[in-house]
Amino acid sequence: MCSGCAPRSARTGSRRSGASATSSRARTRVSLRPVKPRALRTGVRWKIAVAIAAVGALIAVTLSVVVHNAARISMLDNAREVQMERLLFAQRMYETSKPKEPRFGTKINDPALPPQLDQLMRDRRRGTYVQEHRHGGPPDVWAAVPLANGDVLSLHIPFADRSAAIMSDLDRALVIGSVSVVFGGCALGVLIGGQLSRRLRKAAAAAGRVAQGNTDVRVRDAIGGVVRDETDELARAVDALTDALNERIEAERRVTADIAHELRTPVTGLLTAAELLPPGRPTELVRDRAQAMRTLVEDVLEVARLDSASERAELQEIALGEFVERRVRSLDPDVVVRVVHDSWVNTDPRRLERILGNLLANAAKHGKPPVEVTVEGRVVRVRDHGPGFPEALLKEGPSRFRTGTSDRAGQGHGLGLTIAAGQARVLGARLTFRNVASAAAPEGVGGAIAVLWLPDHAPTNTGSFPMLGQLPD
Repeated sequence: MCSGCAPRSARTGSRRSGASATSSRARTRVSLRPVKPRALRTGVRWKIAVAIAAVGALIAVTLSVVVHNAARISMLDNAREVQMERLLFAQRMYETSKPKEPRFGTKINDPALPPQLDQLMRDRRRGTYVQEHRHGGPPDVWAAVPLANGDVLSLHIPFADRSAAIMSDLDRALVIGSVSVVFGGCALGVLIGGQLSRRLRKAAAAAGRVAQGNTDVRVRDAIGGVVRDETDELARAVDALTDALNERIEAERRVTADIAHELRTPVTGLLTAAELLPPGRPTELVRDRAQAMRTLVEDVLEVARLDSASERAELQEIALGEFVERRVRSLDPDVVVRVVHDSWVNTDPRRLERILGNLLANAAKHGKPPVEVTVEGRVVRVRDHGPGFPEALLKEGPSRFRTGTSDRAGQGHGLGLTIAAGQARVLGARLTFRNVASAAAPEGVGGAIAVLWLPDHAPTNTGSFPMLGQLPD
């Protein structure tokens, strides 16, 4: 049996998009500063979900098209075979009947015979053909055979409604299956991506705590779980880096402490020998420099003790306002003390006095009068009216052997604020720094403010204390 090929027709169209623009003269001043686009933050969970859903949708659509076409071709081939069997039966009935009349809907020399079948009939070959309609609808299934007398017996009927219904049900099932695959893939992506995202967030949080100084935190323990993937490799790398940094910091701390300890004895001898020199200007210079070296050595030793986390607070309940006022008067009578609200606190008076002394010394050395101390509940503020703290200190906090920029430096070794911050940690307090903006100031700065936030609960005998929340300055 020879069969013709059914032509496929597809409607194609093109869209023309046009854009119209209107222009007008703007009377307002236009800024020429380039605008930086804001980065869109997308989580790993949704990226994985979208990727899996996209791949699932592509596979589902591809399989649906293949299954649809295969089913349609199979059903059309079956219809063409059935049509040919009917036509052959009608041919036998036509040739054996007298008078010869076409039956079962067949026609002799049908003028609507498709050109493809007409060509086959001229070659004296029988065949089938599926004729599509431009206006849509089910196609017509043709079958034609040449007769001995040169006529053509043909039969055509529309594609069976039952077959069309079967194709419609198949298409509906394919659409439902494709949508289910997409949603299932999206849910699977959210599940997998959510697990990975949670592990990464835990790792980032643990690394953040390490960056804040909690070197005992281990990222691998923080992420947990029994799954071993790249996140565990990242966690082990961060933990190894933390251990290496801890060892280096501890080695530097020990070297610094050992050097300061070894310098203590010769510096003390130098200071004693300077007292034996005859009076005069050179003697005063030697004594002054020896005393400065002794102070530096003692400060370095104190910083080393604070870094070792071996210091413990000796707690005592005191009235904060009265204590601050009395100690400030003894340290610097010119400082203005204002007690807005007094409160009883459980703290270490010696360490609190050390903090106040260093803050006042820093304000007197680098700031300008008047220096003001304000007590409000558990908060102590020390303000001067100088050029303010340098930007590096506001961003990174106090740093040893860094005295700031030229407008707030020139003297000292930069350990005063470092010691104050370390003593505050021992007390379980928090020491913050900021500048006060003032329109009347020449450079837009109206002074520096150091704020000491004493905790609601005193530290325990092990040195630990409840974590303080973010407090406003």
